[in-house]
Amino acid sequence: MKKILVPTDFSEQAEHALKVAAEIARNHESDIYLLHMLELPLQGVDAYGSHNELPEAIFFMKMAQKQFDSVLKKDFLQNLTVHQTIKADLSFSEIKNTCDELDIDLIVMGSHGTSGLSEVFIGSNAEKVVRNSKVPVLVIKNSHENFFIDNFVFASDFKDESKNAYKQAVNFAKKFDATIHLLMVNTPNNFRTTHDAKARINEFTKDEVYFPVSVNIYNDESVEQGILNFSKEINADLIGISTHGRQGIAHFFNGSISEDIVNHATRPVITFKIK
Repeated sequence: MKKILVPTDFSEQAEHALKVAAEIARNHESDIYLLHMLELPLQGVDAYGSHNELPEAIFFMKMAQKQFDSVLKKDFLQNLTVHQTIKADLSFSEIKNTCDELDIDLIVMGSHGTSGLSEVFIGSNAEKVVRNSKVPVLVIKNSHENFFIDNFVFASDFKDESKNAYKQAVNFAKKFDATIHLLMVNTPNNFRTTHDAKARINEFTKDEVYFPVSVNIYNDESVEQGILNFSKEINADLIGISTHGRQGIAHFFNGSISEDIVNHATRPVITFKIK
C-alpha cells in the first residue's frame, strides 16, 4: 500500500478522508496523491501562464492551486509525501486513468453521511468509483481522531467469484492486525440453515487462511439491514464488501446492496473488486 489516491473538492468531507489517508500513509510509509478535478476544458492551460485564451479556466486553476497550498500546510500532512494533481475532467474514467498511470493501491474518499454519495467531489461519478474501481475504495463518512481497525466485517454470499475480493480484504486486515468477522445474512426470501451456511463459508475460506477470524450467520429482513445491524452490534470499525465492476454491484447483490451500504452506513466502508 505505497500509493494512496485521495479525490478532493476541498470540502469538510474531503478533509475527513484526507486525514484518514494521512494516518494510513504515516503508518505504512505511503505517498498520497491528492486529485482535484475541474469541469472545464483545461487542456494545455498553464496555471501560472501570463497569456491564455481561457481566462476563466486560468482563474479556477489558480484558485485550486491556492486551495492545494492551504491544504498542504495542515499539521496532519507534515513530513508526508503529498503529490497534487488538477484534472480537467469529472468523469470516472479520469480517476481510473490516474490509478492506472500512478499504479495506485488504494483510493480514500469522503461522503456526506447518510445522504449518500451525493455531490461530493465528482457528483454522481462517486458511485461509479465505488462500483468500478480496480483497486480498493475506502469511503469515510465522519471525522476520525485516530483511524484504527480492530473489528472488520467482511459481508458476502461466499460464492467462488468473491474469493479474490476476500483475498484483498485479508491483505488489508493484515496491515491493521484486525479481526475479520465473516458475515452471511439470511433473509426470508433467501434462507440457509446455519449448518449449510457455515459449510459454504469454510469451503470459501480454506485457501486463504487468516487469524483471528469469526464466522457469523445473521438473520434480518434484508441483506443491507443485516450488515448494518450486525456491524452496529459488534461496534465494527470497518465494513468490507465486494463489487462486480461494470456489471453493477455484487450481490448477493441483485442490484445495489453495496451502494446502499456505502450510502447508509455511518461507519467506514471499503469495497473490493471481484475479478
